[in-house]
Amino acid sequence: MIVTDITELSKSKYKIFIDDEFAFVLYKGELRQYRIKKDEQIDKETYDEIITKVIKKRAKLRAMHLLEKRPYSERDMRNKLKENLYDDESIDEAIDYLKSFGYIDDHAYASQYIDTYTQSRSARRIEQDLLKKGISKDVIEEVLNIKRDEGELGDEESMIRSLLIKRGFDPLNADSKTIAKNVRFLYQKGFSPETIARVMRQDF
Repeated sequence: MIVTDITELSKSKYKIFIDDEFAFVLYKGELRQYRIKKDEQIDKETYDEIITKVIKKRAKLRAMHLLEKRPYSERDMRNKLKENLYDDESIDEAIDYLKSFGYIDDHAYASQYIDTYTQSRSARRIEQDLLKKGISKDVIEEVLNIKRDEGELGDEESMIRSLLIKRGFDPLNADSKTIAKNVRFLYQKGFSPETIARVMRQDF
């Protein structure tokens, strides 16, 4: 295997290409440690050591660092690690590591997400959001059903009324422009046109 290119990624990090294909990212000190130089050979033993002791370990640490800031679905974490230029095998190991400790759990993620937004978004909007984050429809429906059975999902008419009151909406004096603006706002929250219209006809 030949190191065909070393491209500066930042002041301290470099992209390493082996046999004209991107291999991994190393810090400047690691280039010296493993004697990585352009147009020189890298033996399989050194390559395997870099992947095992450096890249895979770093992928796990990066994933843990990301989780310190906010929760991630499995797909979001995979995408984030891919953006950070980790290879598929390292990403798989990092995800398995996180799962083994319960740090990534799409059921728990969906449950927490629903708890956060159940008073401001419809179940339909929450489902759409979670689908975009890579949570499977089966998981979403299972968690929503549990929340619904336990009475933890907000009543949509009450939610709409509360949102309109917060926005200062007056159904008796609102003009057509104000009504249209609030309808768009509520529709973006995932509420159905029928439910929106029904609440807007009510006296607050």
